[in-house]
Amino acid sequence: MPLSPVVAVLAAISIVGAIAIPFGDPQFIDRAIALELAFIVLTVLTYKGFRKALYACIPLAAIVMVGNSLAPPHVGIMTTFSKPFNAMLLIIGGYVLQTALIVTAVRELKACRIVQKAS
Repeated sequence: MPLSPVVAVLAAISIVGAIAIPFGDPQFIDRAIALELAFIVLTVLTYKGFRKALYACIPLAAIVMVGNSLAPPHVGIMTTFSKPFNAMLLIIGGYVLQTALIVTAVRELKACRIVQKAS
C-alpha cells in the first residue's frame, strides 16, 4: 500500500518534532509531547484510511503556525538564528511542513470528494 502525501508529511512532522523536543524549554515538554502524540495518532489514522482525520490536520497545522508566530522566543530564534539548529527545526517543522500538511490534506479531501461525486 503506497503512502499518501499526507501520511508522508505527518511522518516528517513527527520526526522533526521528536528531534526538536530535547532542544525546547523543559517547562513545556508535556505540551510538546502531547502535540507530537497528536501528529503520530493522525499519521496512523490517515495511514489506516480514516479520511475524517484529514479534517483535524488542517486546523492543527494552522494552530502550530500561529503559535510559533506568537511565541516571542520562537520568533527571536528564527529571526536572529542565535541557535541555528533550533531555528532550522522551527522553520522546517513549524512552517514548511505545516504548510505542506494543509496543502496535501486539502488536495486529498478534494480528490476524495471528486471520486465520491463520480460514483
